Amino acid sequence: MTRVKICGCTAEADVEAAVDAGADAVGVISDVPVDTDREVDPERAADLLAAVPPFVTGVLVTMPETPEAAVDLADRIGPDAVQLHGDLPRGDLAYLAAKLDARVLRSVGPAEAADASADVVDGLVVDSLDEAGAGGTGQTHDWDRTRAATDDLSLPVVLAGGLTPDNVAAAVRTVEPFAVDVAGGVERADPADGPGRKDPRAVQRFVRQATEAVEATP
Repeated sequence: MTRVKICGCTAEADVEAAVDAGADAVGVISDVPVDTDREVDPERAADLLAAVPPFVTGVLVTMPETPEAAVDLADRIGPDAVQLHGDLPRGDLAYLAAKLDARVLRSVGPAEAADASADVVDGLVVDSLDEAGAGGTGQTHDWDRTRAATDDLSLPVVLAGGLTPDNVAAAVRTVEPFAVDVAGGVERADPADGPGRKDPRAVQRFVRQATEAVEATP
């Protein structure tokens, strides 16, 4: 069964909505150099991930300038996994895998999915990245291309990029990823609700569509 991560949570109610819907992981964004309403400060990130119950993975999503900065941030926040964006070289990724008391995920574009760093991290998040290497673009990418690029990989592949409750089932059937990752696709439409706030009904529908997609295949 495909696993689900609800990312960019900024409030305890969003963490609760993700957990209640059956999500396997909750993502919190902190210390990124790009402009995003979903970013929270490290203290807030620590509080949000502390609200994630046992058996659900709390993920810190960050874009560190140096590997040492990533280690320091993770030590302060205490995530179960760290999702790294940016152009960190293989040596830095290996350093982080050795130093962090958490699993290490690397976010890449479809063209980079099969690169040499795959053997030093615990999983790849294949996303529609912007020029800086950040995700959250709200854009899908070529799922057939992603499937071809990741078919021979032995590590878990997390599919991200423009996923919604309406398209996630098709994405799962095409790529057959280990997990899917969503942020904007399940957010409330009214900005007055606050940045990054999740729509519990959309979260529930997304989780249902993702987890039942393969079973529904003829």
